[in-house]
Amino acid sequence: MSKYSREDIMRLAKEQNVNFIRLQFTDILGTIKNVEIPVSQLEKALDNKMMFDGSSIEGFVRIEESDMNLYPDLDTWVVFPWTAGDGKVARLICDIYNPDGTPFEGDPRNNLKRVLKEMEELGFTDFNLGPEPEFFLFKLDVNGNPTLELNDKGGYFDLAPTDLGENCRRDIVIELEAMGYEIEASHHEVAPGQHEIDFKYADAVTACDDIQTFKLVVKTIARKHGLHATFMPKPLFGVNGSGMHCNMSLFKNGVNSFFDENASQQLSETAMQFMAGTLKHASAFTAVTNPTVNSYKRLVPGYEAPCYIAWSARNRSPLIRIPASRGLSTRVEVRSVDPAANPYLAMAVLLSAGLDGIKNKLTPPKAIDRNIYVMDKEEREEAGIKDLPGTLFSALEELKKDEVIINSLGGHIFEHFVEAKEIEWDMFRTQVHPWEREQYLEMY
Repeated sequence: MSKYSREDIMRLAKEQNVNFIRLQFTDILGTIKNVEIPVSQLEKALDNKMMFDGSSIEGFVRIEESDMNLYPDLDTWVVFPWTAGDGKVARLICDIYNPDGTPFEGDPRNNLKRVLKEMEELGFTDFNLGPEPEFFLFKLDVNGNPTLELNDKGGYFDLAPTDLGENCRRDIVIELEAMGYEIEASHHEVAPGQHEIDFKYADAVTACDDIQTFKLVVKTIARKHGLHATFMPKPLFGVNGSGMHCNMSLFKNGVNSFFDENASQQLSETAMQFMAGTLKHASAFTAVTNPTVNSYKRLVPGYEAPCYIAWSARNRSPLIRIPASRGLSTRVEVRSVDPAANPYLAMAVLLSAGLDGIKNKLTPPKAIDRNIYVMDKEEREEAGIKDLPGTLFSALEELKKDEVIINSLGGHIFEHFVEAKEIEWDMFRTQVHPWEREQYLEMY
């Protein structure tokens, strides 16, 4: 990522013929919000003097304490390529501050930075993330509304004409590269209409910024192709859902702390402890990494999504996989995370879980190198394999019992997140669904 000064931003805005700037931030539920200003107000924004009404944002503040300040991160400056012409639009991602100049504790981005400081106190300098977000493409109807008609019948790594999303996916990659992102791969995923684009790993804050920008670009370019892109974890029954596997590693001054060429499987003691902490707190952090009622329709056996708390360096059925690459690429891959998650909160809880393993020198259980999906309940219990929570409700109950994960969110975010999600669960619980009418209306 480029390093920009205040003067650089003013110059670039003029040179690139920018007319508007979106001051972007993310609410507790992971929704991208923005305040758009004309370029004439850019100087004021760079002075951190742009304010907004925080009481209107989900989970932020009450109406009597509504004023919030946006502090732009200058290094996130980018011009949206699809706005080329006389009305170019640029973007700056912002941190949220209180009027007294202190970081707002309800800001997910600020909260992740707080957890990263705890990491630094343990002697680590970087927490790197390589995300793998998946999405579906559905056709739009004549009124521009999403349908449930998929845009193709392709499968894993298929090509056109079977993969009719290829042109759309290619245009997304072109736009992302024009914005400075290094794309490593793009391909059709297992389910019809499902796609994946992988970008290069980065430090945790930058990677989370990239995820949010990626979602925006995907949805924007898809609509230009007459398609609706969704990051809903399980939009269709009977096919794979969409995940966002998170490849994580800790570094000390450019050296990967997870790699030890003399250790078993070349995984350092730090890597094993980090993994042990992740497994220990998995039930609690699932409410954050899989934050919707729909998330738990994906976490079921048979669709390549993990639903068991275990690890392996060989197979893909457990929660954690250790990819084969070593050296600087040694990493822990958590496979349960889905793209509905707020990435800043997901990384905060995953990092805190791993750091707890390091602080307390935890030892992970034995690796499970066979397909857990074919093991019966007795075999899983004998191997010490526990299930991930099966519903949002049970995940929230686990979250409320885990002080490490609660502390990783901070009191403000924890309280408002749980409140919002309990309302979501109750709305789902009390709704009468089509399946119920199909099963019971004539039977009883």
